[in-house]
Amino acid sequence: MNGLVNGLTTAIRHTAVRVDAATPAHRDRAVDALRAGAILGVVLGHWFVTALVADGRTLHTASPLQQMPWLAPVSWMFQTLAVFFLVGGHVATRGHTSSRARGIPYHRWLRDRLARLFKPVAAVLTLWTVVTTALLLSGAEYATVRTLAKLALSPLWFLLVFAALTAATPLLTRLHPLWPLAVVLHVDLLRFGLGAPAWLGWLNLAAGWLVPYTLGAAWTRGELERRRSGWILLLSGTAATAALVAWAGYPASMVGVPGAGVSNLNPPTFAAVTFGLAQCGLALLLRDRLRTVMRRPAAWAAVALVNLSAMTVFLWHQTALMATTATGLLAGRLPGLHTAPDGLGWVAARLAWLPVLALALAVCCAAFRSWERDGARRRRSRVVRTHRPAGKDVRHV
Repeated sequence: MNGLVNGLTTAIRHTAVRVDAATPAHRDRAVDALRAGAILGVVLGHWFVTALVADGRTLHTASPLQQMPWLAPVSWMFQTLAVFFLVGGHVATRGHTSSRARGIPYHRWLRDRLARLFKPVAAVLTLWTVVTTALLLSGAEYATVRTLAKLALSPLWFLLVFAALTAATPLLTRLHPLWPLAVVLHVDLLRFGLGAPAWLGWLNLAAGWLVPYTLGAAWTRGELERRRSGWILLLSGTAATAALVAWAGYPASMVGVPGAGVSNLNPPTFAAVTFGLAQCGLALLLRDRLRTVMRRPAAWAAVALVNLSAMTVFLWHQTALMATTATGLLAGRLPGLHTAPDGLGWVAARLAWLPVLALALAVCCAAFRSWERDGARRRRSRVVRTHRPAGKDVRHV
């Protein structure tokens, strides 16, 4: 057994060294680390705040934040979408600029970028069309089927917004983040201060995420290189968010809570956007430290692996949760998996389930990563491919 473990450890170490050696010296590894952290934050956040409660033949969603609002700081750690849009804006702006310099037309650049986003979606839609049809034909409760399908497909809203901003990148490269920030502020003033219709808030779905996206473009232009920029964003965003929660009536949770009158995330509120500014500031401040950490072959190989399957991880993590929940029902109602999230016992039990959920997600990735990988083979990969000769250049997207 010791020999097997030692052999596996040696193989992993050698693979990590090859990945590190094949990475060009000019590659900014902090970008990949921030992207991987943002994806994993969303995954862990969903796994922690989403409960599928078994009630007879019906499954319905619940959140521990309903019964334990003091857990709101958990949402501060795991609601990391602003960082993802920051990195997305930075990478898209840089990629478009590079494509223009090489004479690549806009439509080809956009087609390639959107293919990376949407090719893995086909697998999710195909599987869940089959699953939903089978459940309905088998007589499953409609409410349960609707709950499962909604959870499985909920990540797609994010992709639609991200795709729209990506398509508009040439128009956004010089847009100052204060402009979309002002839109969010005025929409909230109209909604919450002057009684405007609630549907007006959906304007913030684009404007709210446009703020970190255009910050990413400013990063590409070199306007956020000084540490002072990161500190300004972190401190001002934190102060504004604290004031909005303490005195303006915004929810403390940065994710939606079932039954709450206002959600900071659906659609984004001014508090969610200022919180995102603080997150972006922290991300910018961490760049140098991340670059240092990413020089370690093992750390860089782990980040490269996450980036290689980023879309697969994002699209399938809810399916992994539901597959684990459904399988667990064979053993009865299990604490932390099928029970109501109403106390610390549930929290402890859910934490114990996280490795099982991670294993289920690994199985999903093994089964469906080819949908993402095959598309990447026709283009430059975002991460290092260990099978390439060390002399080959590997670029960011």
